[in-house]
Amino acid sequence: MPVGVDIDFQDLSFTAGRRKIIKCISGKFKAGELSAIMGPSGAGKSTLMNILVGYVTSGVSGQIRINGEPRKLAVFNKMASYLLQEDLLQPFLTVREAMTTAAHLKLGMQLSIKEKNNKIEEILATLGLKSCAKTFCDKLSGGQRKRVSVALELVSDPLVIFLDEPSTGLDVVSTNQTLQLLKLLASQGRTVICTIHQPTATLFHQFDNVYMVGSGKCIYQGEPSQLVSFLSNLGYECPETHNPADYVFEVLSPDLINNMAEEMQNGKLVWLDQKSQTLEQASRDDLVLPNSVDLNFAVPFWMQFRLLLSRMMIQKRRHKGGLWLQVIHHIFSALLIGCIFQGVGQDARRPFDNFKFVLCVSVFFMYTHCMVPVLTYPIDVKIMKREFFNRWYSLKAYYLAKTISTIPLILVLGFMFTVIVYIMSDQPMELKRFAWFALNCSLIALTSEGLGILIGFNFNCTNGTVVGPSTMAPILMLSMHGMGYGQTIGPLMYYIMKASYLRFGLVSIITALYLDNRVMRCYEDEDPYCYYRDARLLVRDLAMEGDVTVNQMLGLAFYCVIFRVAAFFSLRYRTTTEFSNTVLVYMMKIIKKK
Repeated sequence: MPVGVDIDFQDLSFTAGRRKIIKCISGKFKAGELSAIMGPSGAGKSTLMNILVGYVTSGVSGQIRINGEPRKLAVFNKMASYLLQEDLLQPFLTVREAMTTAAHLKLGMQLSIKEKNNKIEEILATLGLKSCAKTFCDKLSGGQRKRVSVALELVSDPLVIFLDEPSTGLDVVSTNQTLQLLKLLASQGRTVICTIHQPTATLFHQFDNVYMVGSGKCIYQGEPSQLVSFLSNLGYECPETHNPADYVFEVLSPDLINNMAEEMQNGKLVWLDQKSQTLEQASRDDLVLPNSVDLNFAVPFWMQFRLLLSRMMIQKRRHKGGLWLQVIHHIFSALLIGCIFQGVGQDARRPFDNFKFVLCVSVFFMYTHCMVPVLTYPIDVKIMKREFFNRWYSLKAYYLAKTISTIPLILVLGFMFTVIVYIMSDQPMELKRFAWFALNCSLIALTSEGLGILIGFNFNCTNGTVVGPSTMAPILMLSMHGMGYGQTIGPLMYYIMKASYLRFGLVSIITALYLDNRVMRCYEDEDPYCYYRDARLLVRDLAMEGDVTVNQMLGLAFYCVIFRVAAFFSLRYRTTTEFSNTVLVYMMKIIKKK
């Protein structure tokens, strides 16, 4: 292990809007120690963790130093790993495959494949994961998932490890095993810091250092064994049968918080051996930062993209249940639509039925491909945020790989669907017209997926299921406006309809099917007049006269690009809590004004 990293902070404060969450606290976490940040709910322990990690920088004042030097966040991020509370791992990958991908992304080309494999085996053996190396990550127990999360970050030998509530969801045995693992990592010279709510007495005394916060103030800093004597010094006697960690929160009151914070000088003192000592500050002479920190990602952009795309394609191939579900959905829906609109394509008596057919097909592609990312991407983003923040890869590489990985399946399933409905609805058997029809359907699917990605990146699954249909409803209404009365549509409404990307797709398909000297099939016995023999009249009555297929496709492609670019920038902002906090503050101000 390289030289250890000590973290100290002075007069640290954090303000969100008008509320001061962290109030001028100080403290220190040493290398080689397992430290716990404790406090009741709402005390500010998670906020303090996020500030120390560098996950929150806006609204922060005070000094944070690394080995006595002011923290340079870009350098510090290369030395630290942050394990979030939820142990979300990549599904449909074995533990060894997940470790191999992490090694390729985090170690780059500095080591050979053999050296990387040896490192992986060493970590698996150290963490007791050899027996489940071939098990899929989504099949692991809670304790195993926690150890795998740690193992993935150990690939790059981080000097500092932050963990948010590592005992959440674990039983007593798994929690104890996790704490033993963290003590092992700390004993190797790492700085290990975790937040924890209320540990048992046994687990409480396993920590080397405890930092307690209450109402944004430091109320205790020191060894767990000295907490009882500290409380006794303030006139509070912890019964021998009580867990000190539980007792301190049971008796905690605003007055006691102020007394404890004053006794600790808000973190400038540390309680050791039944007495307080001034917090020692690291100096440049005895501790130095590693001098070979590469601020770039371990592998170049295109290798990141290739590794991520390979991982995503493997996951899609192994997700057989989801794959078959989509195949059945497309085939069943195609047969159903084909039966409903059977034989309408050439019949001049039923021109508006054929428009409804085109509308139905377009709506199928819109809803199907918009709702899939709305439901799946919120979980993907949670996993991505952990990997991105720990500098596995860049957002651009991830987003490009995510985009490319979905295209083959969309095109294959979309082609299968369009062949079935095109034949069953008796559309003109001309290769050119079918090619335009299939191409437009695929473009509607890709554009709808872009809209779904934009929603999925910004809302959780529950809210997304509301926002998604609510967004698509006006898009659908505008797209079909003018059916049968196109000549009465005013210029203003004509341009308002352009706000619907589905309108571009509909117009493109209709013009491809009906223009270019198309003659409809007439039945003289039933309708000797046959008004819609000339297909251009139908295009006119649908408010599509003068529109060109290619131009409409370009408009649809424009929306496709806009949605995906907007989705990327929303993802970039989602990866910083500063953006979320700013939005929350402004929302709270608006609510208070009302």
